[in-house]
Amino acid sequence: MLKILFITGSLNQTQQMHQIAEELPEFDCWFSQLFSDSPFVNFLIRNTTLLDGTILAGQFRKNSEQYLRKHYLQIDYGARLNKYDLVVYCSDLIVPRRMRQTKTIWVQEGMVDRYTLLSRVVKALHLPPSLPGNTSLNGASNICDIYCAASEGYKQYFSKRGTDANRIMVTGMPNYDNLQQYEVNDFPYEGYVMVATTDMRETFRYENRPAFIKKAVEIANGRQLLFKLHPNENVERATREIKKYAPADTLIFHQGNTNAMIANCCELITQYSTVVYTGMALGKKVHSWFDVDELDKLTPLQNEGTSAKNIAHICRSFLNSGMDRDTFLSSFNYEPLYALHYEEVMF
Repeated sequence: MLKILFITGSLNQTQQMHQIAEELPEFDCWFSQLFSDSPFVNFLIRNTTLLDGTILAGQFRKNSEQYLRKHYLQIDYGARLNKYDLVVYCSDLIVPRRMRQTKTIWVQEGMVDRYTLLSRVVKALHLPPSLPGNTSLNGASNICDIYCAASEGYKQYFSKRGTDANRIMVTGMPNYDNLQQYEVNDFPYEGYVMVATTDMRETFRYENRPAFIKKAVEIANGRQLLFKLHPNENVERATREIKKYAPADTLIFHQGNTNAMIANCCELITQYSTVVYTGMALGKKVHSWFDVDELDKLTPLQNEGTSAKNIAHICRSFLNSGMDRDTFLSSFNYEPLYALHYEEVMF
């Protein structure tokens, strides 16, 4: 039986990989948290907490592997137990050289960070794409054989950043491809201005959180505020800051269904968060540190939850073809199961 290794990261990435694997029951599917073969990186993972804010270690790995065990999925951390016929990546920022001898597919898992001057320098000098310390170069390394993008806008974005357009297929993005389903929910509040925070400080990036809270209060202009904290945030610190700078009746949630909360809000305020797409797909007025017009072009396909099937179809076809990448891409006629842009679905 052919073997597939799915590379996991955050809980969102892990859930997406699980969805794809469920569509491939005829293959022997295994899972591993994103890993490196660098002795230095592995020393840091084993002996320090420096990488605990990344998907290589810390709570990300703990939560991912807890999810895998809960669903009785096979774990092969570091790809040491088996030889694989295909590796499905959630990030191409770290792809060990020994894994590049295998067929590889990259799956977009969310928004990528802002492309900065540092990103340009790293790209121009052909340095490791993980050096900017964020996801700005995720999807732009051109290392994997095939890239699965959330939308036509993202296909153009990754192509512009350096990935061969012929390798990019627009499949939609699991977990963000059927957002209208969240309009029916049991979340007890509605009509508030919602604020979705990020984990910038936990991932060693600067943020002036008091200023952001004050801006959210200004936008709300007396309306009820609801803060949904990023799962990776320092809850005690974030809660203390919100209580200091926001009105006393502000609602604060660390857990719960973020998409349902967005469905019930009247306006959404975000920083660098993929959930901005939920607000856009559901017709909410949104605020973001990204350009909203650009986000509109990038918004993931709303394809009634068929993205995992689309990606699995590509995995299956690539594996069963027996062809190398270039031969396969020249002969494969990819057609998504359902690919309407969200405006077409809504209107």
